[in-house]
Amino acid sequence: MTAVENDADVIVVGAGPGGSATAYHLARHGVRVLLLEKTEFPREKVCGDGLTPRAVRQLIRMGVDTSPEAGWLHNKGLRVIGGGVRLELDWPDLASFPNYGLVRTRLDFDDLLAQRAIAAGAKLRTSVTVTDPVLDPDGRVIGVQGESGPEKEPVTFHAPLVVAADGVSGRFPLALGLAKREDRPIGVAVRRYYRSPAKHDDDYLESWLELRGKDNDALLPGYGWIFGLGDGRVNVGLGILNSSSAFGKTNYRRLLTDWLANTPEDWGMTDEANAEGPILGAALPMGFNRVPHYTRGVMLVGDSGGMVNPFNGEGIAYAMESGELAAEVAVQALARPAGAERERALMAYPQELKARFGGYYRLGGIFVKLIGRPEIMRIATKHGMPHPALMRFVLKLLANLTDPRGGDAMDRVINAMTKVAPAV
Repeated sequence: MTAVENDADVIVVGAGPGGSATAYHLARHGVRVLLLEKTEFPREKVCGDGLTPRAVRQLIRMGVDTSPEAGWLHNKGLRVIGGGVRLELDWPDLASFPNYGLVRTRLDFDDLLAQRAIAAGAKLRTSVTVTDPVLDPDGRVIGVQGESGPEKEPVTFHAPLVVAADGVSGRFPLALGLAKREDRPIGVAVRRYYRSPAKHDDDYLESWLELRGKDNDALLPGYGWIFGLGDGRVNVGLGILNSSSAFGKTNYRRLLTDWLANTPEDWGMTDEANAEGPILGAALPMGFNRVPHYTRGVMLVGDSGGMVNPFNGEGIAYAMESGELAAEVAVQALARPAGAERERALMAYPQELKARFGGYYRLGGIFVKLIGRPEIMRIATKHGMPHPALMRFVLKLLANLTDPRGGDAMDRVINAMTKVAPAV
């Protein structure tokens, strides 16, 4: 067989946070990277737009200016509302993470990260829809094929390694026969923007553990959020997990408007005239619901590998973190000759992912099953919310914010729990 000339050392499919982080860290190590994105920037993405300190750390590692002057709205922590209690929990002071969160819309957030990858040396091609892998006679992936531009011209690119960062749809891993695991948690989220002078510059992310309709009687399924954007608008949304009996049987858009009808009038969310754009929805693939994360020359990053945190629905931090890890492993692997030696190096990626998040995601799976039962959720909010010390522990657990070495007693308990939990 004639040897093909490679277009890159690594092809990254998808220029979301995971793909751009992968491309940035690869390019920074001198690897030739081709980053393929099916849309054009800027582009909208369904998301809560809120970033915990875990995600902020990854932005800083990419050299992103996270100052308010650069267009970021900072927040101090999480305001939790439920069980008749309203509690403000500051992000913990840790050696491993910054003590602030951020809010920024995905409209320019993803573009900003892609530009960081380009500045590091990655080559970005937009309007390229990757459809299928290119396989060698042994079934190993040696490139991708797809369609480019409005004319959908067929294109083929070759590389010895491909990173699938194509999001929840996971078209590329699906083409390799990697389907989602049905025994892992998955959520659905819907969100909408509203003009809200009263709430837009909130310095806490707001999480609602209980949702009630207009007459304030029946408890609605799911949990909600209100995140100020600092520009006169808020991002408002709700999520439902597949452990809930309402999952797949509910009009989620109607659910959102029913909940918002019960919010104070001066917040601006009871008036349709204040809404900006439609209610949009997306799936949240959680707890490693697509595996293996490396096979036959392909690494899965972020949502493509089902890496959303089951505890809090956060995906961006894990997409960027897995992207950095994939880049580190790929750099070491590509320095080895093709064959068994390189494959051995690449297998470090799923092993490290499992060591880093496997036990934590196992605990998250248990958590999802518990909060899917309304009677347990009612007891938890009624008896847990009035205790700030307990809620600070819960915040650390839910946001996965602990110091791995040292730290306080809470850190040590959470770290021990994740170590003894069998990895998913």
